[in-house]
Amino acid sequence: MNAAGEATWFNWTQYADHGPGAEVLGVRPGSAVLELGCGKGGNLAHLATLGVNAVGVDVSLAQIKAAGARWSDTPMTLHRAEATHFLEETGAGFDSVFSVFGAVWFTDPAVLLPAIRRRLRPGGVLAFSQRPPIEGCYGCQASYINRSEDEDPLVVKRWDYEPDRWVELLTEHGFTAATAQVLAAPPGPRKVGTLLVRAHG
Repeated sequence: MNAAGEATWFNWTQYADHGPGAEVLGVRPGSAVLELGCGKGGNLAHLATLGVNAVGVDVSLAQIKAAGARWSDTPMTLHRAEATHFLEETGAGFDSVFSVFGAVWFTDPAVLLPAIRRRLRPGGVLAFSQRPPIEGCYGCQASYINRSEDEDPLVVKRWDYEPDRWVELLTEHGFTAATAQVLAAPPGPRKVGTLLVRAHG
């Protein structure tokens, strides 16, 4: 349960019970919605309770299994796949595609944005959130993530851009009405906000 006593909820930010919700996607009961990088499925499950056709994709088998176990009674479809591969192989169209600290952050936008647009129905919404870029660190960034003592660190790439540059990239790839803003952190000791980007297909 969240602070409002709800069993499911939608959260774009890294802070509990903070920021806008599912209204960003503009979906209605019966809409087809795809989450790229669905993780353990909390946001997707909330959308399913609103009556949408909820589809989630994640490259991690562990995350897909966790989502399936946690939300076994919730009508949503889960796929273990890399985001661009799924978009290229599915024949489905979607009214909204979204990513919360997920695949849009970790996939080259020159590859991913055209793939999303091909699957987004006319007038559909693409929305995603991630941490804002660190000043001066734009484009493809890389990090080492430690694993066990017997394994080399995992290399993870991410794509960081300032809000105006995201708007430019989306426009260059045929999206319209693109907006990007940094949502301030809630009151408290933490100050890093959340970048929220939205556009129409």
